[in-house]
Amino acid sequence: MAFTYDDLHKKTVAELRDIAKDIEHEAVQGYTQLNKEKLLLAMCTALGIEARRKKGSAAGAATTLKARIKGKKAERDTAIEAQDHRRLRQIRRKIRNLKRKTRRAAEAAATAA
Repeated sequence: MAFTYDDLHKKTVAELRDIAKDIEHEAVQGYTQLNKEKLLLAMCTALGIEARRKKGSAAGAATTLKARIKGKKAERDTAIEAQDHRRLRQIRRKIRNLKRKTRRAAEAAATAA
């Protein structure tokens, strides 16, 4: 049976694993250990289906950016303690730019949904 990405995406992990056991391709080896997202990508590779990006992938980028912001805030605190005003200004600018990127990523996720 020919599947589309949407057909596979709507199925549960158990249903995907049942389908994967009949597929003989190296991409789906170890299918019992894969979570739904990785299993879906492996099955798309094995079946030659174009795998679309997950709707929340921009949200994933936002979480990465937020982690970077958290690191910059720690740097900011050390710059404040050291009274390094030049470095403090640079770090604050980086934080502001990262926050802007986070907002853009959130908007992209909202429009993709």
